[in-house]
Amino acid sequence: MKPIPIRHINGTLKEPAFSESFDIVDIHQYLSGKIMIQELHRHSFYYVLVLEKGSGEHRIDFETYMIQDYCLFFMRPGQVHEIVISSESTGYLLKFSKDFYAPTEASSKQVLRKISNKNFWVLEEGKMKEILLILSNIFRENNAQQERYLETIQAYLSVFFIALLRQREAKDLENSHHDYMQERLEEFHELIRISATQHKQLSYYSQQLNLTPYQLNAITKTTLGKTSREVIIDYLILEAKRNLLASSNQVSQIAWHLGYEDVSYFVRFFKKHTGYSPEAFRKNFKL
Repeated sequence: MKPIPIRHINGTLKEPAFSESFDIVDIHQYLSGKIMIQELHRHSFYYVLVLEKGSGEHRIDFETYMIQDYCLFFMRPGQVHEIVISSESTGYLLKFSKDFYAPTEASSKQVLRKISNKNFWVLEEGKMKEILLILSNIFRENNAQQERYLETIQAYLSVFFIALLRQREAKDLENSHHDYMQERLEEFHELIRISATQHKQLSYYSQQLNLTPYQLNAITKTTLGKTSREVIIDYLILEAKRNLLASSNQVSQIAWHLGYEDVSYFVRFFKKHTGYSPEAFRKNFKL
């Protein structure tokens, strides 16, 4: 099966290339008065767009967000997106691989998991200026490349992520019991992203999380209003949509990629949950 490619619209500014484990770009410098327009594609790395000033539109996993001043987008590897950024936008674009920022401490991994589960942020002016100061230090380190600069960048990234976590928690007025359930939900989501193509049974996930199926269902019902089985199905349907719209892979290839050996079963499964056959969905929603 061919991977979902990165595609660009001819005659428009392309997204900055990324071939290393880390990169940061000054958006205003990069745009140079041009609009950046990109068709649907996906990345194998983390993608963080921080805009002090800006306008346009960003569509992530088929949900549309309007770009505005003091906004931030945080995308995980595997998500698909398309974007239009106006020529006057200012801020930074960061890209880093899973291997580049791979903390060994469980608490640091938890911070990244928490903030990367939220794609769109709107920050207050003061918080944005705090974050831009951190990013300007990262930008300077990346350009100067003095001794142990990558370690310094990793340290700054930790500070950046903690600042985002504080912003998120400052807006969370729920009690500690809800915090526990939210943490387990995030662990469930991460496990689904890793395992859903091989494991589709609820029992597998409850065992991996050291929960009973009843406990896991209680968590998803309380936090999302959905059963755990519905959360697994939502991910499989989303991944199917990603491949249908952002690649030219055949339906049979997509079915096999998602762990369905019986293609006709996959077609029925997709139609049951979307109202469209895979081919009809691709035809009606392909941009």
